[in-house]
Formats: sequence, structure tokens, C-alpha cells
Amino acid sequence: MSSESEAHVIARLTGQILPALPLSATNDGTVDLSVLAGRTVVYAYPRTAEPGVPSPEGWDEIPGAKGCTPQSCSFRDHAAELRSVGVSNLFGLSSQTTDYQAEAAERLHLPFQLLSDADHRFKEAMAMPDFEAGGMRLFKRLTMVIDDGKITKVFYPVSDPASDAENVLKWCADNPR
Repeated sequence: MSSESEAHVIARLTGQILPALPLSATNDGTVDLSVLAGRTVVYAYPRTAEPGVPSPEGWDEIPGAKGCTPQSCSFRDHAAELRSVGVSNLFGLSSQTTDYQAEAAERLHLPFQLLSDADHRFKEAMAMPDFEAGGMRLFKRLTMVIDDGKITKVFYPVSDPASDAENVLKWCADNPR
């Protein structure tokens, strides 16, 4: 999918109804995004780095690969503001395992769950953009605003991960349900 244009990804995903697929969450439960009432924000990211473990070779040269920790921290820092503008649910989503994500969620003090799509079922059902690095198949960074199981807004590409939450917050404030 790397050759698919940014505008095409946005147009294709916007308006999609989410599939009924439970995703493992870092609270040891599962979340089915298709049945959540209200406004949900899901930011998909490639991977969080493990402290002390080098990133895959060439990682810094892959457009959009770097920045997962600043993106998660930005959503952490703006979580209360997002709730104040009507966001009922906030999640991070990657293809990393729940065990791996749980370490990151704890280390970064995230007040929301990270969801795992380690088997790529959600990514494939939604035809979300991805890439391969270091033998891993990873999400390209994007953020979805979902209203009652239907994608209302897609932010893609996310070129400045640290500003993603602020951009989503502004959009949600300007576009109440």
C-alpha cells in the first residue's frame, strides 16, 4: 500500500464502519471499537522502542517511523482536554503484542489503553496503510476520530507526532457531535 496516495487513504477510510473485531488491551481485556458509543479517538503508530534496545536498521530514515513515544505522551498530556470536548474513548493502536505495549503504557504513565493488532486482522479488514521494517509489519502513523463505530475524520499522514493530539483536540472542539 505504500504507493497509495495520502488523499486516497483519507477518502477511503473516512465514512467506513468499523468491523466487529475485539482487540487485546493493556488492561488485560479486549475492546471492540465498532460497538463503542460516542466519540472515540484511535491513534495508530508503528511501534514504541524498548529502552536499551536499538531500533531496526534504517529506522530513522523511514518517513514517519520516529515519534511514537512523543505521540503517546502528547495524547497522555491532552487526555483530559479531549474528554472535555466530547471524546469518550481514547486508544493507541499498534501491531505490537499486548505484553510489549503494557510495558510502554506503564513506563509512559498513559491514562488510556493501548490496543494490539498483532495478528493484523484489524489492519487488513480496514486496509490501513502499513510498511515493513526489521522483519516487522507495522502501521503507518494515522489518527482516526470515530463516532458510534463510524470513522468521521482521518489525520494522515501525521508528520509531527508530538502535535497530533493538539490537532485532534482542535478538530474535535471545532466539530462537536
